[in-house]
Amino acid sequence: MSEIQIMTLTEGAKDRVRSLLSKNDDNVLGLRIGITNTGCNGLSYTMDFTKDKRADDAIVETDEITLLIDSDAIEFVNGTEMDWLEEGLQSRFTFENPNEKGRCGCGSSFHV
Repeated sequence: MSEIQIMTLTEGAKDRVRSLLSKNDDNVLGLRIGITNTGCNGLSYTMDFTKDKRADDAIVETDEITLLIDSDAIEFVNGTEMDWLEEGLQSRFTFENPNEKGRCGCGSSFHV
């Protein structure tokens, strides 16, 4: 039985993350993924550039991209696929999360 990776990225997401990382200084280690209590459904994803690794971070490395998953987010994002979506004038990261039990109408928050 294969182990489920905490988070995977589609090729579109990899391309976009690489592009964003290339525009930052060389001290950026990677992209930090977390969750916060917000929105009408409870939880929302957070993403930010990070220059440091915390002792309890989960590290996902794929194709020269480093994701640092906050320890308090691991149980909520385990098995999630991150994608980059471009539709008309909108573009955004999307998350296909097998742990989600529901999502708000505007798509900004979810619950597990």
